[in-house]
Amino acid sequence: MKAAVIVFPGSNCDRDCKVAIERSTGATVDMVWHGDTALPDGLDLIVLPGGFSYGDYLRCGAMAALSPVMTEVIAAAGRGVATVGICNGFQILCEARLLPGALLRNEGLKYVCKPVALEVTNAQTRFTAAYQGRREVTMTVGNGEGNFFADEATLDRLEGEGQVVFRYLDNPNGSSRDIAGIINEGGNVLGMMPHPDRAFEIDLGSADGALLFQSALASA
Repeated sequence: MKAAVIVFPGSNCDRDCKVAIERSTGATVDMVWHGDTALPDGLDLIVLPGGFSYGDYLRCGAMAALSPVMTEVIAAAGRGVATVGICNGFQILCEARLLPGALLRNEGLKYVCKPVALEVTNAQTRFTAAYQGRREVTMTVGNGEGNFFADEATLDRLEGEGQVVFRYLDNPNGSSRDIAGIINEGGNVLGMMPHPDRAFEIDLGSADGALLFQSALASA
C-alpha cells in the first residue's frame, strides 16, 4: 500500500499524518511538496494535512488550492483515488471544488483545540467501514475556521445522499447541522475538521483515527 501526504507552506500536521498512516496501516508514505507537478505512481491514498497553508492569507485554503500539485490531486481524485483533507486540508478541498460548502470563522470567533466526540453518521463508506457497528468515536479539533457552511439545498442533498460521514455530538464551532466531515458524490474524497492523525494510538487519548486510515487503504 502506498500513500502520499501533500506538504504546503504552513502545513504543521504533515509529519503527524505520515506517522499516523505508517503506524496504523504499514503503508509506505511519500511526502510531496506543493510545488511538484507530479504525484508518485501507484498511490492508494492522498492526504492533505492540517496547518495554516500560506498563513491562512486571503482565505483558508484558497491559495493552496491553486498550488501546482493540486492539478494532479484533482485528476487522481477524479480517477477514484482515496483522498482525505484534514482540517486545513478540508478547507483546501472545498476551495478546489472537490467538495461543496465552505469553512467559516468559528461561531464563537475563537480558536478551538480539544478532544471531541463524533457520531459516525455513515459507517458504509470506504473511510469508515472499519468502524463497523460503532456509532461514537473521539478525535481532536484544532481550528479557528471550522464552521462548515452550505446552503439548505446542498445540506439536504448531502444528508439525503449519505454524504455526511461525521457529526459533532457537542458542536464546538457552529457547523451547519453539526457536520464534522463529508464525502463527495463518488465516495472517494473525504473532508473533515477533526484530526484522525492526532488520535491513532491510545497514548494520544484515542486510537479511533487509526480505523479511518485502515478503512481508506483496505478499500484500495
